[in-house]
Amino acid sequence: MGTYIFVLSIQPVFFFPAYQEKHLVLLRDGRTLIGFLRSIDQFANLVLHQTVERIHVGKKYGDIPRGIFVVRGENVVLLGEIDLEKESDTPLQQVSIEEILEEQRVEQQTKLEAEKLKVQALKDRGLSIPRADTLDEY
Repeated sequence: MGTYIFVLSIQPVFFFPAYQEKHLVLLRDGRTLIGFLRSIDQFANLVLHQTVERIHVGKKYGDIPRGIFVVRGENVVLLGEIDLEKESDTPLQQVSIEEILEEQRVEQQTKLEAEKLKVQALKDRGLSIPRADTLDEY
């Protein structure tokens, strides 16, 4: 039994015959996906194959395998082709998934603590900043 991916569209979906081209996709939520672009439509809906989610922390990065990934076009911030020759010349160090997830957790915790200190300092001065979760994203 095979796997089926459906991309609903009014116009025909464009298929790319050049399956060897790796692409990087930056999403609106900040995630970075790398994979082989299999299709795209007029709304920038994407189908990526052999996709990995790349997490960067400082000078280190880790890749989490995600497989086939369907991305809704409104979430795409940037789409670009990766030069395979230059990809191997990166100054970043690849680490294991567990290590990069731990470093990401520590970095997020540090940012959260710094934000709490900033809010408290402003509060002590009689100022307030609206919380990010109460603001409309649009």
